[in-house]
Amino acid sequence: MHIEIQRKSETSLSNQIFQSIVDHIRSGLLQEGSQLPSVRELSKELGVSLVTVVKAYKELEKNNFTTSIQGKGTFINIEETATKETKKEEPPFNWQLSIQDYLPRAQFSRFHYVSDEIQLSSSMIDPGLLPNRYLEQEIHKMLLENPRILSQYSEVQGDLKLREAMSQYLKQFEIPTTPDNLLITNGSQQGLDLVARTFVGPGDVVVMESPTYPGAIDIFRGRGATIITVPVDGDGMKVDILQNLCDKYKPKIIYTIPTFQNPTGAVMTQKRRRKLLNIAKSIQSIIVEDDPWSEIYFDKKPPAPIKSMDYYGHVIYLKGLSKTLAPSCRIGILSASGSVFNRLLAAKSNADLGSPLLTQKSLLPFITSNKMIDHLKKLRTALKLRRDMAIDLLLKYAPEEISWMIPNGGLNIWISLPVWIDTNQLLIEARRNHVTFLPGSACYPVEQEKYHLRLSFSYMSEQQLQLGIRTMCNIFNAEITSKKKNSNMPYF
Repeated sequence: MHIEIQRKSETSLSNQIFQSIVDHIRSGLLQEGSQLPSVRELSKELGVSLVTVVKAYKELEKNNFTTSIQGKGTFINIEETATKETKKEEPPFNWQLSIQDYLPRAQFSRFHYVSDEIQLSSSMIDPGLLPNRYLEQEIHKMLLENPRILSQYSEVQGDLKLREAMSQYLKQFEIPTTPDNLLITNGSQQGLDLVARTFVGPGDVVVMESPTYPGAIDIFRGRGATIITVPVDGDGMKVDILQNLCDKYKPKIIYTIPTFQNPTGAVMTQKRRRKLLNIAKSIQSIIVEDDPWSEIYFDKKPPAPIKSMDYYGHVIYLKGLSKTLAPSCRIGILSASGSVFNRLLAAKSNADLGSPLLTQKSLLPFITSNKMIDHLKKLRTALKLRRDMAIDLLLKYAPEEISWMIPNGGLNIWISLPVWIDTNQLLIEARRNHVTFLPGSACYPVEQEKYHLRLSFSYMSEQQLQLGIRTMCNIFNAEITSKKKNSNMPYF
């Protein structure tokens, strides 16, 4: 178990230890029933006092993550879902715990795909809304015309024809780029990973929105970054707070999702986008602008990306095609300039020597035709209907104590419950009813806010969506009713 201690952080050492162990537990890196190192062992390993470790372990037990047994040690609690019928005897692999790893957190993968359940946890689009048949025909056609494509490598930078097409595609977002400044990645997740492995090392300061995309938290935490958070409101990242933080810290990276922010759905105003870019210019920082679904707007178009105003190479722009077009192809676009781009290209070469040529060629005819435009129009209409259905169901069945943000685009609804509710515990009950959602704690890089959740309305059929939301509302009502009967505490 790797615990990164940052002695210059304003977060106490005991709280850093607590947070790191919680991240390991929620990521599945520490299994239920596993024994934690003794207080003395961990104190020696981390170079901290016994009192510091004791304080962290007490906090773990207080929050029901662990149980301490006198004379035996401290153990990870077993979830309530485990029964004698479902629990299996553990294989004799405990020796592997002695092998050091460097994974501080990997929470997002646990919620990215769950089979045989009503998935409200994953920001994916119903496969029935995607152009599967057309892409299938294009793949067959390509293989017939060029069977040797299966034995060919792509350029490390990506297929030139696809980069030319994507350069034209990005012009609709007012992004000034050329094929030479584009890098084809295995989804935007790889783009994030390339940025992190190229520019972020232990102790480097990374600013992130709070809450934010869990997959980005996992990547930057994995590089040992010191993460500073800036809250989000309905107009996106609060850049006034960012400005004050930048007076104290000099972040190397500022990570933002300005358009239909994940998980809140907020859209950063044009004024804030411009101010954010000016801040980055003044302190010589890089903005990583993640743009997974700006095409999925339900009313008016969102403001142009920050990259559209970037004339000095401060913005690394990430655009994914997986969500809106073909998840299995895992195609993403990275746009950057100057030596920043050259270094990212070198990192891509080290990572995989280039993305698969077959999938790049498969998407090319679709992107260069009017079918792409028609597909996005239909997709916006279909997802708006599902968003409206989800909001109507919440208005009808959710208790008055909960609130949510109505997104004007994207795939998610951010829901807030009374502060005393832990959505990680609600997820246990939801899974008993074959429903999943993303607990809000996965979206916070530093804070421990456990009373939010992200509901994705885009993947399930309308019938499944209706059943899933009604089931969740029943769970909300039961939890709040139970608390009212047994406590005099406030509910808001």
